[in-house]
Amino acid sequence: MSSHFKPSTPPIRRRGTAARFIEDKLSLGLVTFTLEELLEKSGLSRIAARNQLLHLGWKVIRVAPRQEFFLILNPEQRVLGAPPVAWWLDTYFRWLGRPYYLALQSAAAEYGSMPQAIQVVQVMTDRPRRELTLERIRLQFFVKKRIDVTPVESVRNAYAALTVSTREATCLDLIRYAPRIGGMERAAETIEPLLPHLDKRKILRALVAEADPKIARHLEQVLGELGHATLASAVRRHLSVGE
Repeated sequence: MSSHFKPSTPPIRRRGTAARFIEDKLSLGLVTFTLEELLEKSGLSRIAARNQLLHLGWKVIRVAPRQEFFLILNPEQRVLGAPPVAWWLDTYFRWLGRPYYLALQSAAAEYGSMPQAIQVVQVMTDRPRRELTLERIRLQFFVKKRIDVTPVESVRNAYAALTVSTREATCLDLIRYAPRIGGMERAAETIEPLLPHLDKRKILRALVAEADPKIARHLEQVLGELGHATLASAVRRHLSVGE
């Protein structure tokens, strides 16, 4: 046998590579990654990367069984089972390639309206999605086909990018989806704390975007019952013009 012959050897698995990758992510304030990103940055094989992730235990969780999108947990987040949704929701939907916004009672809570604590994070998107449950964190998805016309804005001073419906659009969504969030009474309870901050022009723009007279009529009724005659009158005039 030639002394220059070198037997083939299996590729080095580079133990701890995934752990170092995750620590680097955390040091940058990032709490998400994809398997493809890990493979690209580390040079690990797909099998080796998956095995290393399995050995990291609770520090890394997969958002859904068939999706290679992962969340990184700090020790204090272990009891919840995931980082706060606001830290990773935008990145997750960009990875999915779908539009979204924080919606309904979850959106209202961003504006200070929390008449009753809700146990889910409510998210609007354009296609049906299964509910996500990550230990104590639960995401419920609502579908709006014309989601692109809904007025939205970015959450100020957020840990990460996060899109939320405007106060005015949130009110319309609360009316539209009232049957799924506890009824019209629950919707009105959530709308009431928002009333002092609603802008008439923005309400009318949201109504034009929604283009649904039935929702406008319900909104007029709720505003009247809550004692906001000025806004109720503006909605009534909008309806009369449409007729």
